[in-house]
Amino acid sequence: MSETSALNWAPAACTLPTTERPLRVAEFDHLFRTSARQIQRISPTRARVVFDPAAEAKARDLAARESSCCTFFDFIFTDAADGLRMDITVPDNQTDVLGALLAITSDPVDD
Repeated sequence: MSETSALNWAPAACTLPTTERPLRVAEFDHLFRTSARQIQRISPTRARVVFDPAAEAKARDLAARESSCCTFFDFIFTDAADGLRMDITVPDNQTDVLGALLAITSDPVDD
């Protein structure tokens, strides 16, 4: 995702300073590329990312920081046989933001 795109997908409700948004996008991109085993869009308002369990601290920290500036995100973590699951839920009016978050890597998202 280009720096311009990184700035444009954040909704007005996001309180993260504009100058920090490309850095946050880069953090998600790095986490997804290095630790995600699967990225799945379950519904328009819900996605699941399965991580290598070794990435738990990093994933939890990033999710906590993201939900503090974009309070509409709900991140739920569950230990599972296939790895650490992070379920991401957004309200109906933020489905585009969820899609943009999932699209920050060039890897395909399972439907």
